[in-house]
Amino acid sequence: MRVLLVDDHPIVIAACQALLADEAEITVTAAVDAASGLASFAADAPEVCVLDINLPSVSGLELAQQILGKDAEARIVIFSINDDPVFIARAVDIGVKGYVSKSGDPNDLVIAIREVGRGGTFLPTRNDATAAESPIVESRLAQIGSRETKILRLLATGRTLAEIAKLIGVSYGTVANDTAIMRHKLGVRSTRELVRLAAEISAKLLS
Repeated sequence: MRVLLVDDHPIVIAACQALLADEAEITVTAAVDAASGLASFAADAPEVCVLDINLPSVSGLELAQQILGKDAEARIVIFSINDDPVFIARAVDIGVKGYVSKSGDPNDLVIAIREVGRGGTFLPTRNDATAAESPIVESRLAQIGSRETKILRLLATGRTLAEIAKLIGVSYGTVANDTAIMRHKLGVRSTRELVRLAAEISAKLLS
């Protein structure tokens, strides 16, 4: 079984390679960003792709969409420190078949790769696909404008404020100000809480 691992942390890549070294049927190819990951997928046709969410430039969820755009049958496992149910719901909505937390049992990754590789799924038992379906989400979304919607969508993919400013063609100060206004509108106290809410809204309404 050929496995493509995409993660921008060399320590994580080394740890995963060590974890899978005793699995005789598994060979691992590693990539450090979305561009090289997509190129490796095209060149090697791996049976399973293991993707981190927080990749530089393009998020793991966006990379998953790109891979599935090339091969709708691609088998993808998200391997992330973020095990928030809204991220899991978003991944499932995209077409991801597995989701493993980096803070969990390392053997979960091995099990997930095997299960997804044979055509099954591996998702946390606490996953709640309805987490982003509350009417509160729709009422909150109604409070924000079009530029704020773009900012929320990009926040949900893990982009920084500086990256968002460049992508939508405004100054950093404008994005920071809009973010502060949205925190007030949506009743959250920090940018981190806003990112979590952005993921919730994205999973339901901004895909």
